[in-house]
Amino acid sequence: MKTVFINGSPKKKLSVSSYLLGIVRLFVRGEVVREQVRHAGDHERVLKSIQDADHVVFGLPLYVDGVPSQMLAFMKEMETYCTEHNIHLNVYVVSNGGFIEGCQNRPLMQVFENFCKRCHFQWCGGVGIGGGVMLNVMRILFFVYAGLFVLNTAVAGFTAALPIFAQQLAIILFFSLGAFFYCLRMGAAVNKGTACGVKFTRILLPSFLFILVADIFFFIISIFQGGLFRGWLQRK
Repeated sequence: MKTVFINGSPKKKLSVSSYLLGIVRLFVRGEVVREQVRHAGDHERVLKSIQDADHVVFGLPLYVDGVPSQMLAFMKEMETYCTEHNIHLNVYVVSNGGFIEGCQNRPLMQVFENFCKRCHFQWCGGVGIGGGVMLNVMRILFFVYAGLFVLNTAVAGFTAALPIFAQQLAIILFFSLGAFFYCLRMGAAVNKGTACGVKFTRILLPSFLFILVADIFFFIISIFQGGLFRGWLQRK
């Protein structure tokens, strides 16, 4: 059994899509290949990877209630390629958006369902996750807390540091529980070659807190990346 994981995020690194695909991959047996589609130069390589595959798992962000443009271009070429080479696949999708509600990913799932009908693939379902950026923050916090745990162990000892780290880890796991559960469920379905249906979940944080935290996060990011003051000092 060969499964190809296709990351449809245009980001080079630290994308939520890559993170979620990595979680699903943990539970998938057999031959596993990881690919990414960022531009047209990736098409030929990825299409050769899926030629002898049994399953394809797409991971991608929600852009304007739909599929990112570079992935739409790839899907169009994939349809032609698979039709010409008589390729039949089981297709799964894990998508994420900045919206707090996972059901915002529903139009994207419908695009992939129609895509599978066009290509005569088996549409096996997907997971739409809300609050994707917050999941990425949780991933970064895990490594921060792990580093602090090592530091506290060196200073105060293992016994004193462990309860604090365990509490921090429990909070991260709780907020990410919905995403972890459905990614595990998808991995089990891939192993069996069965459908997992279309499910929606979200970061398990109250909406009013999510909005507050997200506003602070994006404000800080905009300052560091020049978004807030971009163009102020440029020559006109």
